[in-house]
Amino acid sequence: MNSLDWAVLIGYFGVMVAIGVWSHKRVDDVSDFFTAGGKMPWWLSGISHHMSGYSAVMFTGYAGIAYTYGVTSFVTWSFPIALGIAIGSRLFAPRINRLRSRLHVASPLEYLKNRYNLSTQQALAWSGMLLKIVDVAAKWAAIATLLSVFTGVTLNQGILITGAITAVYCTIGGLWADALTELGQFVIQLLAGVSMFVAVVLKLNDKHIGFFDAWNQPALHGHGKGLVGPYGTVFLLAFLFIKLFEYNGGMLNQAQRYMATGSAREAERGARLSAILWLVWPVVLFFPMWMSPLLVHAQKPDGSDSYGLMTEQLLPHGLLGLVIVGFFSHTMAMCSSDANAISAVFTRDVAPVLSARARAWGQRSGLVAARVTTVVFLGLSMAVATQVDSPTFKDIITVVIKWVAGLMGPIAIPMMLGLLRPFRRSGPTAALTSWAAGLLAFWLVNYPINWNVSGGVPLQYQVSVPLAVSLVLYILIGYLKPEDTPERLAIIEKVNTDGDAAAAVPTAADDNALGAPNQAL
Repeated sequence: MNSLDWAVLIGYFGVMVAIGVWSHKRVDDVSDFFTAGGKMPWWLSGISHHMSGYSAVMFTGYAGIAYTYGVTSFVTWSFPIALGIAIGSRLFAPRINRLRSRLHVASPLEYLKNRYNLSTQQALAWSGMLLKIVDVAAKWAAIATLLSVFTGVTLNQGILITGAITAVYCTIGGLWADALTELGQFVIQLLAGVSMFVAVVLKLNDKHIGFFDAWNQPALHGHGKGLVGPYGTVFLLAFLFIKLFEYNGGMLNQAQRYMATGSAREAERGARLSAILWLVWPVVLFFPMWMSPLLVHAQKPDGSDSYGLMTEQLLPHGLLGLVIVGFFSHTMAMCSSDANAISAVFTRDVAPVLSARARAWGQRSGLVAARVTTVVFLGLSMAVATQVDSPTFKDIITVVIKWVAGLMGPIAIPMMLGLLRPFRRSGPTAALTSWAAGLLAFWLVNYPINWNVSGGVPLQYQVSVPLAVSLVLYILIGYLKPEDTPERLAIIEKVNTDGDAAAAVPTAADDNALGAPNQAL
C-alpha cells in the first residue's frame, strides 16, 4: 500500500463514522436503536440483510476453498444461502416482522418468554450471545489477517483498528447507522468487485487464456465440479437446512432487518431482494478466486491468503485501496449488525431478569444501556479474536463452518419453528430438551466421537447432526407432551395474521380444527 491506498482507507473510515453521527438524530428510543422504529424501506432492508451476511471470511476462508476446490465455494455456500432466504421470505420474514408490529418487541428473542417460558428464553439468549461472540471474533481475525497481508500490522493491531471504528458508528447510530453504512458498503463492494473481476480477466488475456479456456488449465483440474472433497451432497443439503434457519433470523441480526420494515409485506420483499443478490453477486466476487491458482501461489496451506496476494499483484494503487476497503466493508457490516442484535438480546431479554433496576429503565436509560452493551460485546469479541488461531479454535474457517453452523441449529430451532402453526404443540419442554440435546450432540460428534473415528467424523455430519437432533426432538416431544395453552396459541396467531383486530384465541380443545402438522402455512 502507498499513500493513495491509505487515503482511500482512511477516507472510508471517516465516512462510516460520519454516517453514524448523522444517524444519531434518528435514534430517539430503544425501538429506533434496535429496529429502526419499523420505518426502514424494504429495499434498504434487503440490501442491509444481504450485506450483514458477509464478512472478510469470504476473502480468506472461502477464498481458500475456492483456491483449493473451485466452484464448490459457490455451490455449497452462497447458493444454499440464496435458496434458504428465498424460502424464508415467505415462511419467516412476515412472521418475524409481526413480532415488532403486533407483539411490540425490540429483540428477536423477546417473544419467547410468552411463547414458551422464561427459562427457555434465557437459555436461548445466553447461548446465542456466547456463540455470537465466537462468530464475530472469527470475523475480526479474518479482516486482521487480510490487513496484515497489505500493511504488515500485527493481528492484534488489525483487530483493534477495525473493532474500534465499528464501535463508534454502530454505537452512536444503532440499526439506522448499520443499514446506511451497509448501503454505502454495498456500493463500495460493487466497485471493488467489478474492478477485481476486470483485472483478473485482463491478466488471463495477457497469458492468452480465454474466459472459458481457463477451466481446461491443469492448475484448475477438477475446479469446475460443484461438489468435491469434503463438500459433497450431504454437506450441501445440511448447509441448505442450516442456512434456512441461520439467514432468516437464527443468528438474530438478519431477524432485525425483517423487524425494521413497516409491514410484513415489505419484510417479504426485502428478503427476496437479498436472495437475488446472494444468487447473482457472489459469482462476480468468486470468479477471481476460482482463477487464483493460475495467477498466484498461496503461501498458507489452506490458500486463505490467495486473494490478498492476487489483489496486490494485479491492482494499481488507489484501486488496491478500494478493494481493501471492500474487505473492511464486509466485516464491519456483519459485525456491527451482530453487535446491535446482541445488545437487543441483552438489554431486552437478559438484563431485566438479572436486575430490578434494569426492569425500571426508561427510554433514555434503556438507550444508554443499549449503547454500553454494544461496546462491551464488541470488546469481548475482539478479545476472543486474538485466540482464533489457537489450538482450541484451530483456524478461521473452522470457527465459521463448524462452530457457528453446528451450534446455530439448537438455538434457532425453538426460536424459528415456534413462529409456525404446525409446531404449536411444542412448548417449553420440547424447546429446552431439543436445545440441550443439540448442544450435547455437537460436543459428542466434534470431540469424543471425532477423536475415536479413523480420519475423524466428516464435516457434513459435524455441522448437521446437532441440528437434526434438535429438530427431531422438538417435533417428537411436541406430540408426546403437547403444551399448546391458549396463551401460547394466541401468540402464534398474532404472528401469523395481520390487522389490528385481535385474533381469535383457539383452545387446546379446538386443536383438531386448526389442522394437522402438515397443514399449509
